Amino acid sequence: MDPALMLPPSPDRRWTLAKQLGVTSGVVRFWGVDDWWEYDTLLRTRNRFEDHGIPLHVVEDRPPMTNTVLGKDGRDEEIATVKRLLRNMGKLGIETYCWVWTENPVGVLRTSDSIPDRGGSLKTGYDHEWSQRADDHPEADITEDELWENLEYFLDEVVPVAEEAGVNMALHPDDPPLSPVRGVPRLVTSVDNYERILSLHDSPNHGVTFCQGNFAAMETDVPAAIKRLGDRIHFVHFRDVEGSPDSFVETWHDDGPTDMLAAMEAYRDVGFDGPIRPDHVPKMLGEEDREGVHAGYTDMGRLFAVGYIKGLLEQSE
Repeated sequence: MDPALMLPPSPDRRWTLAKQLGVTSGVVRFWGVDDWWEYDTLLRTRNRFEDHGIPLHVVEDRPPMTNTVLGKDGRDEEIATVKRLLRNMGKLGIETYCWVWTENPVGVLRTSDSIPDRGGSLKTGYDHEWSQRADDHPEADITEDELWENLEYFLDEVVPVAEEAGVNMALHPDDPPLSPVRGVPRLVTSVDNYERILSLHDSPNHGVTFCQGNFAAMETDVPAAIKRLGDRIHFVHFRDVEGSPDSFVETWHDDGPTDMLAAMEAYRDVGFDGPIRPDHVPKMLGEEDREGVHAGYTDMGRLFAVGYIKGLLEQSE
């Protein structure tokens, strides 16, 4: 397994910290970059990572797909962009595409980013009661059956392209993993639903981003879920939460309910050998918000998490 960090597409202090930590796998998200899926943009980004000594293995972003998720006019044009992304990734040897099947305005939701934890560190959390006080999303009339139909249409179009390009598609869970949220159903909310989604295309290129915090919030046994999804896991978000889908808080990596060593051993048991990155860390003393740095992605907690991951990797060998 390769310790990884999510980094911006151009070098900054986070790149330097990643190199100092011995991170061996790069994950990119294109904050504020237009048309980032085009070949030349991906080429320059891939080569920046390579020149810095951190191979780029994962694109963790998604072109606009609102019409695709909702099954509206314009989805074929959006899907054509995803196909172009996959083909360009294949040409450049970027192995994994992490994506979500969620309408963006009700994507990842948190209702607090300042919950006190040990030593005055601050963590994020979600309370469904507060979230549901918001107005319903404008597309709240879509049904779960329609979302399943739209997902199958999308996969029928893109999985063959991923196979041809040699790129792994790794579907991230809905966050929070419950349905509906603000009136919009969600599909990627349980291990059972994951197995149904994977059965739509029995292809090794159609797999999972195993975000441990979401699986913990599903109130499932995380090591057992890893073994159920097995060799369809292409990418790991290593984190933990305490609570239920309706009400949970992020935890320090060493202070949550999940047996993290057992999870690491489960990845080895199923043969996973890909990138594994920390996710959603607490904010520590003296850390100020910087432009482009979101709650859960400040530096000091990620330094702790990478060290913790590397220790678990050694212990699980």
